[in-house]
Amino acid sequence: MRAPSTIRRPPADPSVETEGLATRLDRPMGALGLVFVLIVLGQALAREPWLVTTLSVLGWLCWAVFVGEFVFRAVRAPSQRRFWLRNWWQLLFLALPFLRFARALTLLRTARIGGVLSAAVRGSRSAGRLLTGRIGWLTAVTGVVVLASSQLLYVVGAYDTYGPALHDAALATVIGQPLDTEHGLARFLEVALAVYSVAVFATLAGALGAYFLENRRGAEADGAASRPEVLS
Repeated sequence: MRAPSTIRRPPADPSVETEGLATRLDRPMGALGLVFVLIVLGQALAREPWLVTTLSVLGWLCWAVFVGEFVFRAVRAPSQRRFWLRNWWQLLFLALPFLRFARALTLLRTARIGGVLSAAVRGSRSAGRLLTGRIGWLTAVTGVVVLASSQLLYVVGAYDTYGPALHDAALATVIGQPLDTEHGLARFLEVALAVYSVAVFATLAGALGAYFLENRRGAEADGAASRPEVLS
């Protein structure tokens, strides 16, 4: 009798395994990105030494996770050229927080601004990973934009307290209302937020129009299906 032949399975494609693991990491990394936005906000507002230290440690731990994820994706990417062409800009946001070690006041302020911008980018990407619906994604990104812009206004000294900065940034982001300050950066940010508010209303109008159009088509299809066929 002949021994049954063993079936040899082809080796697993490492690129497929890497892509699957990266996909599974999307949701937890997305949640961590949104948490990081709040940590950076807390760092700007904290005054107690123990709270400042705690938030700083948490911020650096989150950043270490982000760097580890980026390195993992870079090392295991099927095409290095394609990966770096699509993700080279992320190195800038990964490197900006390290400017905090600089002692010069100008560089320190730049580092704080860079940390806020990095958190905003990370939070926006996290919203895209976690939310698939257009309205939910737009709401999350708008929240990130409000928090980031209010932090920038507070960090650069355009507002003395954070409350008015948050209030004015929210109104500028949602309805395009001018900011109540004469600061130079605030003027630039005011225009950017006004443009964003127009994009928000355009997206909402498009989403609502698509929703009602889809409902109308569905109602027409149901009505056509319920009509009795006319026999010739």
